[in-house]
Amino acid sequence: MQGKTGGTMVEMRNIHKWFGRVCALRGVDFRVGYSEVVGLVGDNGAGKSTLIKVLSGVFPPDEGEIVLEGRVVRFSSPRDAMEAGIETIHQETALVDTMDVRRNIFLGRELTYHLGPIELLDLKRMAEESARALREVGLELRSAAASVRELSGGQRQGVAIARAMYFKTRLLILDEPTNNLSVKESNKVLQYIRDLKRQGISSIFITHNLHHVYPAADRLVVLKHGEKIADVDREDTSIEELTHLMIA
Repeated sequence: MQGKTGGTMVEMRNIHKWFGRVCALRGVDFRVGYSEVVGLVGDNGAGKSTLIKVLSGVFPPDEGEIVLEGRVVRFSSPRDAMEAGIETIHQETALVDTMDVRRNIFLGRELTYHLGPIELLDLKRMAEESARALREVGLELRSAAASVRELSGGQRQGVAIARAMYFKTRLLILDEPTNNLSVKESNKVLQYIRDLKRQGISSIFITHNLHHVYPAADRLVVLKHGEKIADVDREDTSIEELTHLMIA
C-alpha cells in the first residue's frame, strides 16, 4: 500500500479536557501529516496519554475538534477510531497472553465459516493470513499458532504492528513502544516504524525517552502540564534542546 505524502491527515484543534477541577489539556493543537512520524514527548503528567485517548475515542474532548482529512469527526469509542483507520498499540495491553498469535491478530475481527447453522472459527485461514501479515513486517516466528506468552517484548510489538498493517490502519499510535526492550529489540521496533512510513502509514510515537524517538521522528511535539510548548522538525532541533524544554 502506498499512501499519500504531504498535507495533513488528522488535526486536533484547541483541545481541552478536564477531569473534575483538573485541566489535563489546555488548548492543544496537534496534527499528523500523511506518511509522517510524529514524536509526542513530555514528562509524566504532561498530557500525552490524555491527548491520544481523545484522538482514539476513549475520551471526548470538552472543547475543540478533530478533523480527519478535512472532515470534522467525533469518535464515541475506540471502535469508531479503528473504523476510521486510527489504531493504538498500548505497551501493556497490545496482546492477550492467553491466546495464540493468530487469535491476537484477528481479535475482535475473527474469520469464521459455517457448518450448517453453526458458525465456527476458521483457524486454518487465520493462521495462513497471520503468517502472511508477519512476513510483511519481516517477523519470523515458529508458528502463527504459537502462544503470545512465549514471545519477547520486541516480537509482541511486531505482532501488534502486523495486525495494524493487515487491517489497513492509516494512523498507528504507539504508546511507549520501546519501554523495557533491549537495545536490539528497540532498534527493531524503530525499523518497523520506518517500514510503516515507506508504506504510507503515519505514526505517533509517544514516549518520555528522547533517545528512542529522535532517530525515527520527522517532527517532535512537546507537551508540558497539558499545554503544547514546542512543535519542531527533527532537523531543526536536538535531543539537548528538547530535554531542556521538557525539564525547564
